[in-house]
Amino acid sequence: MSEAPALSDRRILKIAVPIVLANLSVPILGAVDTGVVGQLGEAAPIGAVGLGAIILASIYWIFGFLRMGTTGLVAQATGAGDLAESGAILTRGVMIGLAAGAVMVAGQAGITWAAFRIAPASAEVEALARDYLAIRIWGAPATIALYAVNGWLIATERTRGVLVLQLWMNGLNIALDLWFVLGLGWGVQGVAIATLIAELSALGLGLWLCRAAFSGAQWRNWARVFDRARLKRMWVVNSDIMLRTVALQGAMTGFLFVSAGFGDVELAANQILWQFLMITAYALDGFAFAAEAIVGQAVGARSVALMRRASIRASLWAFGVSVAMALGFWAMGPWVIDLMAVDEGVRETTRAYLPFVVVLSVLGLGAYMLDGIFIGATGTREMRNTVILAVAIYALAIWAFVPSHGNPALWSALILLNVLRGVFLGVLYPRLERRVATAG
Repeated sequence: MSEAPALSDRRILKIAVPIVLANLSVPILGAVDTGVVGQLGEAAPIGAVGLGAIILASIYWIFGFLRMGTTGLVAQATGAGDLAESGAILTRGVMIGLAAGAVMVAGQAGITWAAFRIAPASAEVEALARDYLAIRIWGAPATIALYAVNGWLIATERTRGVLVLQLWMNGLNIALDLWFVLGLGWGVQGVAIATLIAELSALGLGLWLCRAAFSGAQWRNWARVFDRARLKRMWVVNSDIMLRTVALQGAMTGFLFVSAGFGDVELAANQILWQFLMITAYALDGFAFAAEAIVGQAVGARSVALMRRASIRASLWAFGVSVAMALGFWAMGPWVIDLMAVDEGVRETTRAYLPFVVVLSVLGLGAYMLDGIFIGATGTREMRNTVILAVAIYALAIWAFVPSHGNPALWSALILLNVLRGVFLGVLYPRLERRVATAG
């Protein structure tokens, strides 16, 4: 097997920077989708595209376990020099993604029915959103399978491939949006068709970018692919991450639902500040993914020393970025808020709560980075249990303090949630090192 590259700042940045750049393209696509349908001169198409996209994104987000689980398992196989298992894991992941997507296609009527019961809309918006979903749902197999593709690329430190994949998919989507909607006049259906074509083509490109996994016969070694012990391990890892993701999704959704009870002004303020948090997440993802890849390879190589150095070094970079972003939010936040909102009441309220985002940008660092470290080490049981415990305490804090203290208590509970996630995993980190040291 080839010797792994030495740990260095350059190696960390080589993994992290393409991820950050890839993430930046995501909100651009959303803005173009909205802007294109906005040219139709009606409100309903904008609402339909936004609602349909949110419905699918909420479902797809749950399948994030496939990206994270694939990254951890492939990184460990790579660190152990087991290229055959690396290819087999990718095959399993793609097959799971295709199967899950096929189930979504088959059950699209039920998904649409449930979605509009949870988030009802006007008759016109709902009709257009149904048309949008009826087209886009056919991209579900490709979209979910891409989670496994991205996981393999991250684990093998091919994050430039992730960037190329994201730029291709979003760039093609934008070009087709403009052609189908503005050029051909296909409206909401044109947006959906553009996204569907982009998703299907992205899977083809992604599999080509993973061609190293298919260079031999390992990817179609069906005895290995369907090996019961390996399938069981993959199931345990992925199911733990899925339960953790569902719990975390519930906490985030709960934050926005509780916000709605404070009235339109504070809800708008929280929505604006939520975008600041998304920027932080996009930036720190790169360093968390670097930790996933390098820590996973260290675990595969049974090197506690490399695991520790990678965890510390990637976290130091992330700390510097989080502090810089916090300072940027403090200095530039009021100006950005004024750009995002016209209503003076919304502006004043948003500025009043901006310090919570500044604090959270730094205090949430431990949760982001330790998630990456534990994913790389496949410490998924600890991730699952600590998130469930942290979310339970978060929910209790909301119940106890929000009725009397309002929105400040809600933001304080969100900070508490992220601090607890980091503290709980930090306490359990030595267990990971002992596990690696005693494995053999």
